[in-house]
Amino acid sequence: MFKHVFLTGPPGVGKTTLVQKACEALVSSGVGVEGFYTEEVREGGRRVGFDVVTVTGDRGHLSRIRDVAGSSRGRREYTVGQYVVDLPSFENLALPLFRHVGSADGGSRKVFVIDEISKMELFSQSFIRAVRQTLDSSSCTILGTIPIPKGKPLGLVEEVRSSRDVKVFTKSAMCKESCILPEDHFPSTAREGSRPEDISLLLHYLNGSL
Repeated sequence: MFKHVFLTGPPGVGKTTLVQKACEALVSSGVGVEGFYTEEVREGGRRVGFDVVTVTGDRGHLSRIRDVAGSSRGRREYTVGQYVVDLPSFENLALPLFRHVGSADGGSRKVFVIDEISKMELFSQSFIRAVRQTLDSSSCTILGTIPIPKGKPLGLVEEVRSSRDVKVFTKSAMCKESCILPEDHFPSTAREGSRPEDISLLLHYLNGSL
């Protein structure tokens, strides 16, 4: 039995949107949902960075392009490509969400959203520790996202991907509707229209772990 469910796939295929829709369905059915999403920030038609947004709607900077980020004012600067990561902003918003994740209300398990675990977030050692603790929690199911393997492996991402407690689905850019498949079957059997509807499939595995 899997404890946690993760989505992987190329950027821009709709992993965050799918996670959000699954969470809406869970909340409608009475399941407690906590955690955060990562959202693109655009100005004047161009992407200027990313924000971290909690399930309850609080928002903070995750990263900005250099001409928008401004000076780091003597702090160590963390960068991914053209983006400067605002580590204090990310930690101030995301880390408190983990503090009570292991305490279930009335004995019921929660779903904790981690969207996503990638290079920007992994500059935070406190975040890495919090994710590992949550993966080991007996009263929480994670619904998260991780990037596809590319370049140098990311330690925590590979831990998640290889964990026996985690079911990983790949979201494909090949089609617009039924686009996810268990990672160990992808891409050899991936064909448009050959898979169950995405949200129902996620909910099936999530409900099985609650």
